[in-house]
Amino acid sequence: MPDYPQSQLQKSKNTYSRKNARIFNRSLIREFAVTGMLVSSILLGIMVFTQLIRLLGESVSGLLAVEGVMALVGFTSLNYLPIVLSVSLYLSILMTLSRSYRDSEMVVWFSSGIGLTRWIRPVMGFTIPVVCVIALLSFVLAPWAKMKAEDFKKQLDTRDDVAMAAPGVFRESNLADRVFFLENVDTKNNRVSNIFVQSVQNSKEGTMVAKEGLQETAANGDRFIVLLNGTRYEGVPGQNDYKIVEFERYSVRIEAAEIKDTQLDRKSLTTFQLLRDPTAGNLAELSWRIGSPLSALILAALAIPLSFVNPRSGRSYNLMVAVVLFMVYNNMMGVTTTWLAQGKIGLMLGLWSVHIVMMILLVLMFYKRLTVFSWRRLIK
Repeated sequence: MPDYPQSQLQKSKNTYSRKNARIFNRSLIREFAVTGMLVSSILLGIMVFTQLIRLLGESVSGLLAVEGVMALVGFTSLNYLPIVLSVSLYLSILMTLSRSYRDSEMVVWFSSGIGLTRWIRPVMGFTIPVVCVIALLSFVLAPWAKMKAEDFKKQLDTRDDVAMAAPGVFRESNLADRVFFLENVDTKNNRVSNIFVQSVQNSKEGTMVAKEGLQETAANGDRFIVLLNGTRYEGVPGQNDYKIVEFERYSVRIEAAEIKDTQLDRKSLTTFQLLRDPTAGNLAELSWRIGSPLSALILAALAIPLSFVNPRSGRSYNLMVAVVLFMVYNNMMGVTTTWLAQGKIGLMLGLWSVHIVMMILLVLMFYKRLTVFSWRRLIK
């Protein structure tokens, strides 16, 4: 057997260790990514489906135009995407490492000299890019989506009666004094057909029907829908003042919707606007935006010790503990944000208190897991 120099053997050993480390990191990150995409797609699908059902319900009740449903679903999805990515990151790491425990892969890694702390590097290698995306969404894209959603709703609310009309649907006017029905709307020829209008004028209820009509604009800019060759029924049938009038041309003024002054939501303000006007409410919103990527980073690190599976406690015990811990963490962030907005606590306490507690918990859980592994090695 040839006698190799000690330096050459050590160099070969180091090269072999680096190759193993690269293989270990790549395989782990690949599994994190596959699991994360699966979890995020499921969560995003549930969220989109829930929002779609809610917005369709508002559309059916007349609170929202049909053509605005899909746009608002997109804006809402972008607004909730930081939470979806944070949960997906947390669960993907937790599920992947838990599977390694259940399949006894962890025993192999620990036996080959890869301790629990060695998992921090591949986990952070997968986590940091996702956290950067969450920060971009939280600070820039989510407020932009919220602002666009509010602007889109205002545009839908300020449309006139004819613009809001949908063929085959009874609609109420913006002033709630008229109900109308249009069977067909021809926007190219500016024509409508089979019109039904019920209105109240001078405390008298009247109903008009016409085969066709058109839209006209007066010299002063007022818009009218003109009913052609129709009939007007006024009053209560059976009483002496009940009238039936046939007409060749009847003009109904289209009332323009008033632009309502609504208070701007803090969630739609840009981060620069929050910093420029440091009120209690703005600081609370700023602390929430800072806390979103920070909590995602801490939760990703917490998933390493939480992934330990104890066969005596059941395979899903650690998953239930992880879900409860996430809910507590998220709710405490909401509580401190509310207290900060109400002025009950200061900025530093509201911004860092919950995260510091979770970081202390992270250190204690790592210490506990490392202590258990050390005692097991001594016993062996």
